Amino acid sequence: MSSRDPAISTSDFGIATGGAGWRAAYDARRQAFRALHERGCFVIPNPWDVGSARYLQHLGFPALATTSAGFAFSQGLPDSDAAVSRDRSLAHIAEIAASIDVPVNADFQSGYGVQPQEVADSVARCVATGVAGLSIEDSTGERSSPLYELPLAVERIHAARQAIDRSGGGVLLTARAECYHVGHPDAFRESVRRLQAYAEAGADVLFAPGPHKVDEIKALVAAVQPKPFNLLVVRDIGLGVSDIAALGVRRISVGAALALAAWASFLRAAQALKSEGSFAGFAGLAPYADVNEFLAADLRARRTPVVAVDGTPSVQIC
Repeated sequence: MSSRDPAISTSDFGIATGGAGWRAAYDARRQAFRALHERGCFVIPNPWDVGSARYLQHLGFPALATTSAGFAFSQGLPDSDAAVSRDRSLAHIAEIAASIDVPVNADFQSGYGVQPQEVADSVARCVATGVAGLSIEDSTGERSSPLYELPLAVERIHAARQAIDRSGGGVLLTARAECYHVGHPDAFRESVRRLQAYAEAGADVLFAPGPHKVDEIKALVAAVQPKPFNLLVVRDIGLGVSDIAALGVRRISVGAALALAAWASFLRAAQALKSEGSFAGFAGLAPYADVNEFLAADLRARRTPVVAVDGTPSVQIC
């Protein structure tokens, strides 16, 4: 499948159409996002649509990240950059970035390209959506050779770094080593080797999704210092945020976990309804009134008066 979607124009994205006011807002978010990585530890949850993004911001999280899986599932598609086109992904990323006031990190799959120049072109387009950061994976999507050979993987990260630097926007680059996810026989050592190479190639943040053992997490943190390490937590690993922070992790993401939590409730309720004729799956629902009232209040807070050139008042949704 083509990475381009002819129904969507990349000229419609984020900063390209937002004017000076939007550019200043995105620049401020990028500075704030960089500052979050300089000390301490923070959780960056992953919404899959505007509603979930608005609620996570309401809870007070200082930054959010998109989830390629959560978005793909919401579109009836598998989590693959072969299934979700580049422009479809970019449109979603831009929508999330424009819908909230906190920094957004884009889960940008493998960069929608194989060769470094292709990755650079995709990254430049992603930067234009207004994100404060983006991540690039080293997985190929092929079972026979699931990871890019290290020299090419390093070139891809270097190309992404150059594309960001040319934009002048200060976007943070996260490099992901997918060794654990693809079942590499020595995932820990290979992750260390790759993350250190990606750090040298210009990555700002290093990320190896998969480890849950305390010793491995601590060793990965030490291997990439002084650069920050991102830990993915998608199940209960027996550690809380404060425990993970004590290991030296700077950023904790949850990937598709929140989207899967929603899917879990939906699947149980739908299957019980069909197979048993039971409405038991509807027990414990979030009250309609609570959700609706939150979104109504949130919408009122987002409305700002705008005066057109001819003096006609109107309303703009931020």
